[in-house]
Amino acid sequence: MKDGTVSSEITLPYARALMDIAQEHGLAEQIGIEVGELLDTLNGSEELTQFLANPLIAPEAKQGVLRQIAEGRVNPYLLNILLLLVDRNRIMFLDGVLEQYQDLLRELNQTVLANVTTAVELSEDQAALIKQRVARLTGARNVDLSVEVDPSLLGGLIVKVGSQVIDASLRGQLRRIGMQLAATA
Repeated sequence: MKDGTVSSEITLPYARALMDIAQEHGLAEQIGIEVGELLDTLNGSEELTQFLANPLIAPEAKQGVLRQIAEGRVNPYLLNILLLLVDRNRIMFLDGVLEQYQDLLRELNQTVLANVTTAVELSEDQAALIKQRVARLTGARNVDLSVEVDPSLLGGLIVKVGSQVIDASLRGQLRRIGMQLAATA
């Protein structure tokens, strides 16, 4: 239920509350960095994610672990949201809240997220060129790239920005040629 409508209805108010507090105190960017680091920690530890989502573990134990992980490393406003999620039995939505905060921060900064899947690692020049073209295409001031390497593409890349997909991969071109040949047969 990570990306569903119900999940969004739960995560968005918490993310907005954190953003409102962060903006009020001029900390939106700093908390954005901390949110990214926290997401990396969660994504890197399946045990932590399972621990926090386990309904049999006492809220006090979850809060203790969150304090150990975050206290002194993140802004107290962010820590308070984490503890509030535990109090309200919403901690299983933590990653969604953090991702929503990042989305709000991108919106605030007129930044879009481009998910790029490529057959090989991108050079800095290639990444810069993709950012430039996505910015021109979307009218965004800034572009964040999320790059994933998938050798099965054979060559080229796929760029996803919101609901728009640009498939410039060799695999995609071969698939389109196959469909054209099948349609003419």
